[in-house]
Amino acid sequence: MIEVTDTLSIPESEVVQTFMRASGPGGQKVNKVSTAVQLRFDVRASKAISPRVKERLLRLAGARANSAGVIVLNADRFRTQGANRRDARARLAELVRNALSEPKSRIPTAPTRSSKKRRVDDKKRRSRTKSLRSAKISLDS
Repeated sequence: MIEVTDTLSIPESEVVQTFMRASGPGGQKVNKVSTAVQLRFDVRASKAISPRVKERLLRLAGARANSAGVIVLNADRFRTQGANRRDARARLAELVRNALSEPKSRIPTAPTRSSKKRRVDDKKRRSRTKSLRSAKISLDS
């Protein structure tokens, strides 16, 4: 079980983990030991998550989700398989946690009269400053 919150956890049966050789640090064992973890979670087939959360989760996952609705996370930051496994599971839990919170809807507002006046006054002040900088050409010569 991957614990997401106190009330939500993802069953082990819905997560597929494969191990592969990692790039990066590892010393002499780098080409021998499969320490990197690829975690796959089929969002659309999951029974633990509601449809609205599934939709938000796929949107949040971005390029980490494929067209079939499967989130693929690669973890190879650490030198041990166990640490990479924990890292991938924690990242999945964090992604689901972020998808659980419903985003606030924006309430459009119009600019106030005073903010409009401030904007126009600033424009006038800026215009006056720039006009004073320009060179005046004298026709008396």
